[in-house]
Amino acid sequence: MSWRVTISATREQAEVAGALDEPFPLSSDQPVLVADEPDPAKPDEWLIHAYFERRPDDSDLDRLAMLGRGTPQIEQLGEDDWVTMSQAGLEPVEAGRFHVHTPTHPPVADAINFEIDAGLAFGTGQHATTMGCLAALDRLEQGGARFANIADIGTGTGLLAFAALALWPDAKAIATDIDPVSIDVTVDNAAINRVPVGHGPGELLLSVADGMDHPLLEARAPFDLIIANILAAPLILLAPAFTKAAAAGATLVLAGLLDSQAEAVIASYEAFGCSLVDGGDGEWRVLVFKR
Repeated sequence: MSWRVTISATREQAEVAGALDEPFPLSSDQPVLVADEPDPAKPDEWLIHAYFERRPDDSDLDRLAMLGRGTPQIEQLGEDDWVTMSQAGLEPVEAGRFHVHTPTHPPVADAINFEIDAGLAFGTGQHATTMGCLAALDRLEQGGARFANIADIGTGTGLLAFAALALWPDAKAIATDIDPVSIDVTVDNAAINRVPVGHGPGELLLSVADGMDHPLLEARAPFDLIIANILAAPLILLAPAFTKAAAAGATLVLAGLLDSQAEAVIASYEAFGCSLVDGGDGEWRVLVFKR
């Protein structure tokens, strides 16, 4: 039996909820959150849907009330699988040459397709930061950038690492996340999308790591491309470690920050010798730096 709880939200509330690593920190049984814009003519009237394998309790409803606005509405979904139900509301995403879809939607011709399940890890492609990173990577390759040693820090579902290897198939790549569940999810997604896991060129090495603090990252450095779609505060804290691990002339693609947080992140990286080459736009910014 599965359940869905829906609450009204602003666009900002919906996007912030989607960026949370653990939206229900007191629960050992995390729901899947899906943000929905039911009427494009009303761009600030969104819905947040939370899908549960169990009946939500009062603490779940209180938490949702904090994420959105108004009173949460509960509905029982019957015997349908809760993951299938949650994915049914996720439309495919187009970003640059990339087409990201759940198993309920087919791939399309003349695109770089990735199938990503809605699940326990952030980064299905739906969030503006993930779409922005995909588009930024696509622009870099279209502009002639070539990378041979790539790191995706805070990988979530593995999507951005998969995209980088699709664009630069001869590169060596490593993807890490502080959450072991994320790495398990990435292993599964790599198999679904036929991304080879391993140590060599064209392969993706995976590990649980806190920021840049891991022997595999130290051994692989310096990187010529670092991708980090996390949050503003850890991006600022990691500025010394990221720039130390970046080769001269390396590119850093940083995301997970609101427009109001961009100046603080930019200042942190400029202080360590990076130059901003693309400041992004919109409410959620994607920043591209040169080391």
